[in-house]
This record gives sequence, structure tokens and C-alpha cells, in this order.
Amino acid sequence: MKNKVIVPFIVLMLSINYFFISCEKNTDCKATVKCVDATGSAVPNAAVQLYANVKTAQNTTVIADLKANGVTDGGGNVSFVFKLPAIYDIVATTTAVNTGTTGPATSTLVGNSIIKLEEGKTVEKTVTLK
Repeated sequence: MKNKVIVPFIVLMLSINYFFISCEKNTDCKATVKCVDATGSAVPNAAVQLYANVKTAQNTTVIADLKANGVTDGGGNVSFVFKLPAIYDIVATTTAVNTGTTGPATSTLVGNSIIKLEEGKTVEKTVTLK
């Protein structure tokens, strides 16, 4: 008699445990931004900012509080993780040294783009700095 009660109880507990474990999804939204120059070479140490523009009731645009900053590694990559999907503007800047004989000794390179983050996925975007 005990086996008739214990076996279904164990099966029920395992089923419930499986159900709750399988329902946990990875909802993190990951963004990887790669910065390159006009020749396609990776740009290390570029400052990358992700931010969201929001339209107000007065039809003006403001930058939302949700933003992130990072610096690219030696391969020109920087990664961010957000909890919710969103669309972000990207601004990447770096200072380049001019090795020529004319012009300023340094110049600022800037690149702009947009990235759309998706739930549970890693989205990659390449930004060209000019």
C-alpha cells in the first residue's frame, strides 16, 4: 500500500520540480559593440555610450536615465548587459594621433549608430568611427 502512495508522490514532485526549473528563461539582453575605423581596423580604447531618447508629452526629446558607458578592449569590442529589451542610440569616440606633417597633432573620431536589444539574445553592432 505504501508503494502505491509513495511512487505517485515522487513522480508528482519530480514533475513539479521540472516544470519550475524549465520555466526559468534567460531574459538578459546583451549588446556587443565593435568599433572600427574607416579602413575596418579595430579601434581600442574608444569611449562607447548607449542611451535611450524618449519623446515627452510636449513633443521634445530627452535622454532617459537608462544608459551605459564602456571602453573598447584591444579588439575594439565592448559588451553591455541589460535586464529589459530596448532600442539604444550609440555614440563612440576616440582621439587619434595624426602622424602626418599637416593638421592638428590629434583629432577626435566619432561614430553613431542604433542597436535594438532582444530578450535572451546577444546583439552585435559595428560602429565606424570617422
